[in-house]
Amino acid sequence: MSTRGEYVEKLKAQLDEWNAELDKLEAEVRQADAQLKAKKEEKVAELRRQHDAAKQKLAQIKEATDDAWEELKGGAEEAWTRMKEAFLKARTKFD
Repeated sequence: MSTRGEYVEKLKAQLDEWNAELDKLEAEVRQADAQLKAKKEEKVAELRRQHDAAKQKLAQIKEATDDAWEELKGGAEEAWTRMKEAFLKARTKFD
């Protein structure tokens, strides 16, 4: 089992990766035609909301007591799974 510090670093690295991917998707939105742009903007907005939720879970884990962080880990894993699935779906719609 990983320590809280290792877990936080893993989650932070994933958030950074997703943030870079979001930046790429937003750049694609800016270059899309009007009809596609609206659809892509909506999808990117949803990804940003999920990204922010995952980021909030990370903050909660960082601030948690040693005993409480293990309990928060389950919620974080769920948020990460939703985010990963959303990115996979978004990427297929953007391609």
